Amino acid sequence: MLNLTPRGPFSLAAGRRFLDGFAPAGRTVEDGPLRLAFAPDGRGATTGVALTQSGDGVVHAEVVGAEPPGFADHLARVLSLDVDGTGFPAVADRDPVVGRLLASYPGLRPVGFYSPYEAACWAVITQRSRISQAAGVVAGIRARWGEAAEVAGHPVAAFPSAAVLREVAGELPLPDVKRERLRGLAEAALDGRLDGARLRAMSAEEAVADVSLLAGIGPFSAELVVVRGAGHPDRFPTSEGRLHDSMRQLYDLPGADVEELASVARAWAPYRTWVAVLLRVDREASTGEIARGARVTLAAAARGGSR
Repeated sequence: MLNLTPRGPFSLAAGRRFLDGFAPAGRTVEDGPLRLAFAPDGRGATTGVALTQSGDGVVHAEVVGAEPPGFADHLARVLSLDVDGTGFPAVADRDPVVGRLLASYPGLRPVGFYSPYEAACWAVITQRSRISQAAGVVAGIRARWGEAAEVAGHPVAAFPSAAVLREVAGELPLPDVKRERLRGLAEAALDGRLDGARLRAMSAEEAVADVSLLAGIGPFSAELVVVRGAGHPDRFPTSEGRLHDSMRQLYDLPGADVEELASVARAWAPYRTWVAVLLRVDREASTGEIARGARVTLAAAARGGSR
């Protein structure tokens, strides 16, 4: 049993409901603990884990089978528990927009992709596709080629490891160009180029530049891999148009360019990623822009309390 103690506000219930609106993750089992299964950084065997949070705020992780080396650090990164969040409420004190978001979504931190490898694969699969369609493709890939782990009485299928994906890329229900790009990403993961710890050891800018060298990974995708795959907590997304539209509306800055918006976001440091995710959640809650196409109210992500 792993025990992860959050530094600052954190609600696992909020993170769970956030995942239900996060198309790449697929829908979680509604009863019992939060069940996850993935091959850390796309390498090795699939590991299952059941997560609960006790009244003192500690997150308890029951790992299925042998615990891979470094798994605690990897899991903490997925849940944004590797970051000291005690200073996050202070951002709200100096920015009323952030203050409203924190009040609306208490304890919600970004829950990322299970690895930069999975984030990169998602980026390629979604290119020129509807997100709901891409989510269906990913679910099918999990079901056919992913390894399943029995977690707290339920089978949970993981995305195929990089070694498996490299071998089956030619069979994927995707155009040839995407198959080749996914094979290349699998090879990059096996070579360590999509290792989460490696990317986090760089600055966010260095990591984005490094990931951008991979075939099929443009500016938007590179930021996705670094911010939501490696869990960099303090990157303002420069390629996310919907986020910028929300900022222009909430900050009453019609016509503001990305540089001006980035200047506003400096007040969010060192949690620029976290605020950006809250802005996207808030937009989805008000507009119904749920990634998988389902009508889920993400405002419910905050229910369950902050610890």
